[in-house]
Amino acid sequence: MEDGIKFSVGYQLIEEGKFFSEIVNDFKYSIDEVYFAWLNLPSGRAPIENKAGYINWEAQKQMEYELKEIKKLGIKLNLLLNASCWGSLSLSVNLANTIISTIDYLENLIGIDSITAFSPAVAYVVRKNFPEMEIRASVNMRIGTVSAMEQVSELFDGFVMQREYNRNLEKITELKKWCDKNGKKLSMLANSGCINFCAVQLFHDNVIAHESEVFTKINITDDIPGNCWTHYKKHENWKNLLMNHSWVRPEDVDFYRNFFQVIKLATRMNPEPEKVIQAYSMRKYHGNLLDILEPNHARLLFPYIIDNKKFPENWLKNITSCHKNCKICSFCEETFQSILTKTRE
Repeated sequence: MEDGIKFSVGYQLIEEGKFFSEIVNDFKYSIDEVYFAWLNLPSGRAPIENKAGYINWEAQKQMEYELKEIKKLGIKLNLLLNASCWGSLSLSVNLANTIISTIDYLENLIGIDSITAFSPAVAYVVRKNFPEMEIRASVNMRIGTVSAMEQVSELFDGFVMQREYNRNLEKITELKKWCDKNGKKLSMLANSGCINFCAVQLFHDNVIAHESEVFTKINITDDIPGNCWTHYKKHENWKNLLMNHSWVRPEDVDFYRNFFQVIKLATRMNPEPEKVIQAYSMRKYHGNLLDILEPNHARLLFPYIIDNKKFPENWLKNITSCHKNCKICSFCEETFQSILTKTRE
């Protein structure tokens, strides 16, 4: 699809099999940009080159090669500086110097087109030292109101909308109108597997920002108490995968063409990023819906799947026009029961 919505996809260091740059090449017609975190810098996901002290010394060589190849395809590059916490460095000159030197290096090496930030201090440093650089507010900032965008409008050129409003057309229209009037870009994340208004998101994001420290300790638990993985271990909560989430099916992406030119796809941690990119590029997917979301909760439901082919024709119309009052509406719960399918295994 040469025209219409394109995608921002997350780089993944693939050590065996097809390189991520090769996947991008296969779907270059539908990809606007690739976003990536730089080596050991904290971000919204785990560091890619350091696994519990084991360092992949070839990671930088591979990343640099792949990013150059992606750039040759005419695809933009977005540097993630989106950690929710920088600890004691949060307002420091040390952090500023790290950001400046990283951008300088990448600019000279490949040329980057934009950065995504969570911290207003990070955005401030980039704005001050690279005034021509496009700066985007991370989806994890949960910016979903005009007043919030106004508050940080001098720091950011665009916003990845708070994901909880993906199905709220009134809210999207309001945000889009303000962005158009003020020369800002608006985007959304289509395939989040996170719970809407998650009670432990901020805690989880902070843990991930410090993952290289947190998971080298003897911890009280292997998982984060109260998170989605704990929630969906209980069968009675499975219906919330439809009722309390924000994902948009590949078949429904073009419904948003009047609001977004570029839609973000989470692919940095998905075990099959090619499957995700292909599904959204082709605007169809035959399989377990959970497999193209991030996080992917499929193993918690096994041997059941959420069969993406079985969604009713009125799914999109109903979820984008409802009043979000599940106590008086049973549409999502009834839909869930009709699409939950037991596999043969």
